[in-house]
Amino acid sequence: MAGFIIRRLLYMIPMMFAISVVTFIIIQLPPGDFLTAMTARLASQNETIDPGVIAGLRERYGLDQPWAVQYWKWISGILLRGDFGQSLDWNKPVSELIWARMGLTMVVSVTTLLFVWAVAFPIGIYSAVRQYSVGDYVATFFGFLGLAIPNFLLALVLMYVSAQYFGQSTGGLFSPAYINAVWSWAKLGDLISHMWIPVVVLGTGATAALIRIMRANLLDELNKPYVDMARARGLSEIRLLLKYPVRVALNPFVSTVGWVLPHLVSGSVVVSIVLSLPITGPLLLNALFAQDMYLAGTFILLMSMLTLIGTLISDLLLAWLDPRIRNG
Repeated sequence: MAGFIIRRLLYMIPMMFAISVVTFIIIQLPPGDFLTAMTARLASQNETIDPGVIAGLRERYGLDQPWAVQYWKWISGILLRGDFGQSLDWNKPVSELIWARMGLTMVVSVTTLLFVWAVAFPIGIYSAVRQYSVGDYVATFFGFLGLAIPNFLLALVLMYVSAQYFGQSTGGLFSPAYINAVWSWAKLGDLISHMWIPVVVLGTGATAALIRIMRANLLDELNKPYVDMARARGLSEIRLLLKYPVRVALNPFVSTVGWVLPHLVSGSVVVSIVLSLPITGPLLLNALFAQDMYLAGTFILLMSMLTLIGTLISDLLLAWLDPRIRNG
């Protein structure tokens, strides 16, 4: 198992290098740069800026240099000093902007992931075991409903319900009194009381998809001969179910961690704007609009890293569930 983990960690090194190159190229592909976007924004407000000032800023920010030079400046700063560069739009270090929001982003994402698993796992098993029952039809109906309803629309509905029937302030992760307050048990409780809306909104689509995946996988296993043989040996239904078919059916279910985790982060952009969440989504969108290459590039790089981490977690869980994988 240790050798398997080491190999997977070593594979991540060239992957991260390749992702950083592709990320920087994608950020540079749109025509123009940050100063071009800034000039256009000022022109729309009937303001002008001296071309000499633009030329000076272009030289100061290094935007007049080739892509390769700009990339090396960015990636070498990350590797050697942990410096993600300077945000051109905010005129602040990128790390200061990111870490201020990344903590809450990960709290929301991990909580949503746990919610997705806690709901999808038992419902998926029940739908497979009680195929074509009333409960199966209800789960299927709500599953398709969860896939069909846009997240932002569900967010608006839950905001209305929260304000109308529970008298709770909608939007954000904190009540107005706790937004700038220092961390305390009262602030933590306020955060938990506001978490249910973003968790339900972000987790609905993934939960619906995983219910369908778990149901299909388990139905496929329940019809195999080894299940009938285990039942003939006198095993109880619960023990038989959990020991054999559920464990095998978990393989595709577990492998979804690789895409669920980054999807929860990247998919929260529109929802975070609707709910006014102080997480990374709105900041990423503004960075893309402003062509703030270091800020946007760092966000994309971190989301790509989340994909690799999610894939690593999936591989480790699969290796633990299935010895053939870690010994292969």
